[in-house]
Amino acid sequence: MTDAAAARRRAAALAGHTGDQVAALTALTDEDPGVRATALGALDRLGRLDDAVLVAALDDDSPTVRRRAAELAATRPRVPLLALLDDTDPSVVEVAAFACGEQGEAVAPEVVTRLAALATNHEDALVREAAVAALGAIGAPSGLIAILAATSDKATVRRRAIIALAPFDGPEVQAALERARSDRDWQVRQAAEDLLD
Repeated sequence: MTDAAAARRRAAALAGHTGDQVAALTALTDEDPGVRATALGALDRLGRLDDAVLVAALDDDSPTVRRRAAELAATRPRVPLLALLDDTDPSVVEVAAFACGEQGEAVAPEVVTRLAALATNHEDALVREAAVAALGAIGAPSGLIAILAATSDKATVRRRAIIALAPFDGPEVQAALERARSDRDWQVRQAAEDLLD
């Protein structure tokens, strides 16, 4: 980032603290993605970020902007995130999965289907972990098979999967928790113990 872009980014951030909606809106079209991402946050702070602006930002050329837009969409269940779950940048997919979990039960069934696929098949462990967490937060029965499968993934994903089982019950859930009691990772074991107590 150039010095000029850094100055514009600071100005965009300041706009969110001083009530300067015009400056924040102007920063949305800046050539620098960091400035555009900061402008989104400034508008949100001002209570002036509407869903249409956020939806447009989800399609920005820069992953920096798409990540920030996905993060802000977490509290806006009317903003669709399905397309971002197929983003080319894994960090965007991770944040979009997190945001879907925050949107909770408001997400569409196809989002749960996509999260389940990410939880079991994505090459990036952070994406798998975020997808599993989102499935647990949403609590849709159709996500349970993917969560159960994730209990056999690497330790960080296994931990998240055990926690994600909290809203579910049934013999398969009980069996997964019992298996996790003897997991080689102590945090997985502890999470299972907490749910079984």
